[in-house]
Amino acid sequence: MAELLVEILSEEIPARMQAQAIADFERLVCAGLGEADLAFERVRRFVTPRRLALIIDGLPLAQPDRTEERRGPRADAPDAAIGGFLRSVGLERRDLEERDTGKGRFLFAVIRRQGRDAGEVIVEVLERAMRTLPWPKSMRWGDHDVRWVRPLQGLLCRFAGQTLPLCFGPVAAGGTTCGHRFLAPEAFAPADGADYLRTLAAANVMVDADARRQAIATQADRLAAGENLTVRADPALLDEVVGLAEWPVVMIGRIDLRFMDVPAEVLVTAMRAHQKYFSLVDGDGVLAPRFLLVANTPGVDGGRAIVAGNERVLRARLADAKFFWDQDRRQALASRVGRLAGRVFHARLGSDLDRVGRLARLARELAVAVGADPELAARAAELCKADLTTGMVGEFPELQGAMGRYYALHDGEDAAVADAIADHYAPQGPSDRCPAAPVSVAVALADKIDTLAGFFAIGETPTGSKDPYALRRAALGVIRVIIENRLRLALRPLLAGAVASYPDAVADGRPDAVAREVLAFIADRLKVHLRAHGVRHDLIAAVFALGGEDDLVRLLARVDALKDFLDTDDGANLLTAYRRASNIVRIEEKRDGASYDEEAEPALFAEENEALLHRSLMQARQRIAEALTGERFAAAMTALADLRRPIDTFFDSVTVNCADAQLRANRLKLLSQIRSALGGVAEFSLVEG
Repeated sequence: MAELLVEILSEEIPARMQAQAIADFERLVCAGLGEADLAFERVRRFVTPRRLALIIDGLPLAQPDRTEERRGPRADAPDAAIGGFLRSVGLERRDLEERDTGKGRFLFAVIRRQGRDAGEVIVEVLERAMRTLPWPKSMRWGDHDVRWVRPLQGLLCRFAGQTLPLCFGPVAAGGTTCGHRFLAPEAFAPADGADYLRTLAAANVMVDADARRQAIATQADRLAAGENLTVRADPALLDEVVGLAEWPVVMIGRIDLRFMDVPAEVLVTAMRAHQKYFSLVDGDGVLAPRFLLVANTPGVDGGRAIVAGNERVLRARLADAKFFWDQDRRQALASRVGRLAGRVFHARLGSDLDRVGRLARLARELAVAVGADPELAARAAELCKADLTTGMVGEFPELQGAMGRYYALHDGEDAAVADAIADHYAPQGPSDRCPAAPVSVAVALADKIDTLAGFFAIGETPTGSKDPYALRRAALGVIRVIIENRLRLALRPLLAGAVASYPDAVADGRPDAVAREVLAFIADRLKVHLRAHGVRHDLIAAVFALGGEDDLVRLLARVDALKDFLDTDDGANLLTAYRRASNIVRIEEKRDGASYDEEAEPALFAEENEALLHRSLMQARQRIAEALTGERFAAAMTALADLRRPIDTFFDSVTVNCADAQLRANRLKLLSQIRSALGGVAEFSLVEG
């Protein structure tokens, strides 16, 4: 068994692409080896800003010999047929075997192929993997016809102690690689994978991404503890800086105190988004005038010049932020609302000024339903987009909403209004915090419902993986805000009203039709959301299919009750009986060309068990209706459970398709009433299993 070591050395790979790139490279190489019948014991992958590397252990030196058997024509077939078969397999007549298959005597060709040298196959597998690696963005360099994310600088490909002739564009594999670009640029020739890892570590390269992550976290915590501070948690930033340095060295710098009166969100955003710095906080969680940077070298003077240079760059960045902070506060947020007329929300949906007018009306309506002050909700909606015209948000778009809150508080707006301005974009993802304050809830819902209504009205709906207006996120936001705050909202009229506020955009003039589309879209997103939490999507579909349910809290209560019921023996058996009854009625209706969806006539009952089932259905329907009206869903399921015995008895003792046509039709109507009785609870035909 032998080891394969392959390294692709290039200019710096963007940090956001590294993890997926090495995963794709491993997948393509391993798939290629599998297709070539080259089994291996384990694979290890490594990625740094400059290199992708794989070490694959336990590979054979050659492919196994293969034996392929192909059946040909009958032994007594014409010479032309036999000759054609011989040409297709490359054999002579004497090489064929004649066998009795039980259906006659046939000719068989047994083809033995000698396995190729593994090195030759590996080169083909690697070249194909490199050519097909799916970079988000790639480039050509020079006049070469191959594409890669950045220009290649070298290839290392060692197998069984030998260098393989791997080529990619202008670069041919050699037996050497190099260490850190600045600290150890000299070339070295690793003997094997272990030597490669050992020598790279000595050459100031941490080739393992997890090791770099741990090194950065450990150094950062140590430096922060030395100042009696802690590192502000930022997993995404940590993931990014892991991909920026091959030899990470964490250093601590200072923030000029004159910038500390700027909102903490601004300081954190400026340091994080533009400079990739970590923020530090004190024991009370207050931002401290310190920051951490991750360098790719310790520096010749212990890092003092590196820190000083980064402090100088940060001062310039924060000076701009402080300027915007001071300038923006000279104008009241409310005075900026008119400027939204110059900002286009969408060419077919008007300006941002038009939009905040719609949001104010919708927020006022929602406020009544969620227990918020309608005037405060309308005021927050009017102001929620005004910070888009400020210098600060123009420089730091990530701060929209957050800056609106600061400016509103500075202007003396009600705290609930200011908080709603900050919260109305939330939640922006499945793990994002959901607003809970009533005014914030009203404005957040208004923002998302208006977005869904507008884009559905003009037909700009998500298709496949494309969702340019983040409508899936908006729908999930509506779902989370409603569910997590236990809001009792009838969505259908809300959506219809929101769509109706776009009279020029609704081509057919039917807002109800668009509202139904939006509600169906929300239902689909609800299935996805709940499936991630272990809730069966078919039960959601079964309840939603009733058509009248648009209260998400009530819907989930019904789903929970339905799940609990179907988990019982009575529920499982009743589902089976429902399907039996439905299938019988469906088949007979198709055969007869008639519908039996009518009330059965008690006067035509010929057997006691028919009458028993009919009485049980009438009683159950009344009990179910009363229970559903009172939202006592467990009681509705109990009423369903009581149907199990009379239905079972009916099927055991009554022949539906009897000779008497009138009696048969009446019994089919009785079975149809089973469907209608259960249909008041859910559309059981959509329940799986």
